[in-house]
Amino acid sequence: MSSILSEILEAAKTVRAIAQGMAVTLSYIPKQKLTRQYPDVPVELYPRFRGEHYLARDENGKERCVACFLCAAACPADAIYIEADEDLRPYEERPGVEPRYARVYNIDYGRCILCGYCVEACPKDAIKHGHNFEMAVTNFADLVKDKQYLLSNLEREKTRNLTIRSDA
Repeated sequence: MSSILSEILEAAKTVRAIAQGMAVTLSYIPKQKLTRQYPDVPVELYPRFRGEHYLARDENGKERCVACFLCAAACPADAIYIEADEDLRPYEERPGVEPRYARVYNIDYGRCILCGYCVEACPKDAIKHGHNFEMAVTNFADLVKDKQYLLSNLEREKTRNLTIRSDA
């Protein structure tokens, strides 16, 4: 008799829990919906939004990265791959400000968690987060972005149809 009573009580608790859940769900039906009309209307992002990275240049157009490997060491996902090289040409002919530069600089966005540790670790302010959030691809190999892509990302950053919120 007690087992039947406990099963009835358990069923009553289950029905009550389902009814409460459905009440919450049904209460949202009459409320006004908030739909973003993207891409017709610009997306509002906060200034500290961490999107796709870009490699910065100095005021003379030279690359800031000196291949110190601090960003790769700080990356918890091991998403940054760098190969360093020495360029002993005169300053005017070098791609960067220092003789040492990153010959290869790749970020694998299949692994990157956009945590910002690489930006914090960089002593030269060479790598920064942009505001690009459209990183969907159909092939995993396309998630690996190379140095030329990251250097040109700053120019793409300037032309994006975004609204940066000022109330952050």
